Amino acid sequence: MSTSYFTLATFRFLRALGRNNRREWFHAHKDDYERHVREPFLQLITDMQVPLAQISAHYRADPRKSGGSLYRIYRDTRYSNNKLPYKAWQGSRFTHERRREIQAPGFYLHLEPADCFAGGGMWHPEPDALKHIREFLIDNPAAWKRATRSKPFREHLQLGGESLVRAPRGYDPAHELIEDLKRKDFVATTRFDEALACSSELLPWTVATFKRVAPLVDYLCAAQELEF
Repeated sequence: MSTSYFTLATFRFLRALGRNNRREWFHAHKDDYERHVREPFLQLITDMQVPLAQISAHYRADPRKSGGSLYRIYRDTRYSNNKLPYKAWQGSRFTHERRREIQAPGFYLHLEPADCFAGGGMWHPEPDALKHIREFLIDNPAAWKRATRSKPFREHLQLGGESLVRAPRGYDPAHELIEDLKRKDFVATTRFDEALACSSELLPWTVATFKRVAPLVDYLCAAQELEF
């Protein structure tokens, strides 16, 4: 039987946090955050463990309250001009078991008023990882096409992120995958609305999305010599 995790109160809280992004307000409404956002998200992560393991035994849905799959609601303002203390959204990442050894792609679920999405891939790969991916694209173009141009992928997902304006140095501007070689991010996502987020279809929909994006994650793992 499918479970509903979030409610209209989840998005009411996130909208209110966006309007009142102050420590005093958050502390006065922290019980609402726990009840309507954090606790149901941790339950969803718990329930994601079995289906995620069926997609890849090397990925983890970690429901720990700290240090697990759920992102902190607190912003890191140390190096940012934006000093607002909280994120007006809640996200979760489902990471590779070896992510602390080597930069790895992952799966992602994001709840935000008017901007909910799910998907996977690698956001802002570090220079060495980016070089590995580009070299892997050169050596394995057919596998990239299979991973990102299948009918299920194209119908449900969209490649996104930042790209260079020109071909990266040392790469042929006429290469068949030059638009992909220009990428600085290798992510694919699909959006969903608040009605789905508040329905019992959210978990099965997310699992289906992760299955569709899995070939991209698998490809990026291979580029990093990681198991999938």
